[in-house]
Amino acid sequence: MAGDRGIARAALSAIADLVVPELCGGCGRPGTAWCEGCARRLSDVPRLLSPRIDPGVPVWALARYGGPMASAVVNLKEHRRRDLAPVLGRLLADGLVAIARWGDLPQTSRLALVPAPTRALAARARGGDTVTAVAGEAAVVLGPGVRVTPMLVTAAWVRDSAGLTAGARNTNLTGAVRLNRPLPAAMRGRGETAVPAVLVDDVLTTGATATHAVRRLRSAGARVAAVVVLAGA
Repeated sequence: MAGDRGIARAALSAIADLVVPELCGGCGRPGTAWCEGCARRLSDVPRLLSPRIDPGVPVWALARYGGPMASAVVNLKEHRRRDLAPVLGRLLADGLVAIARWGDLPQTSRLALVPAPTRALAARARGGDTVTAVAGEAAVVLGPGVRVTPMLVTAAWVRDSAGLTAGARNTNLTGAVRLNRPLPAAMRGRGETAVPAVLVDDVLTTGATATHAVRRLRSAGARVAAVVVLAGA
């Protein structure tokens, strides 16, 4: 009986592949969710960004916005390719390890990954907050000392930032980024007593979202060490 069920599952999987073939989330190559070629192209080290709107902390990107990274982000966000969250989570984890090894993150075994705020309507349309999903996968890789702390939200009246200039994005977000719960006690304190926070986002264009998010976290007493994004536009 168990063997029959296994055969049936294999047959259904084969049929599903014929109807919706598995494609690489980076380049579209059939037969795999993430091909070796895209993995090699994104194995580079993080790079320091200089956004037009400066959040006041170092900003790091795992890749430039283009090629397989851009495709992966779009597929995850717009096409609900949740199978790409572990792939991007591993890249994020590797990037954080590299930045810490260079001495650009506090020397501590504890870290709070804070997903950047997103509009609730957009998150619902995508089946959930994709940045939180990626951060969660990275935390699994990095171990129990790393926690994902989703606490930032944007006001309902915020416009979609697509097509807005840097100044318009900044104005659009002024007063719009809020905490949806109190800052955890472990993240409050002075100097090395507080668990450092890293703001995580998928794409950075002007730096407006990162700036307002960092300001809000700091005003609540958080020790924000850096912003790390999957791609810098």
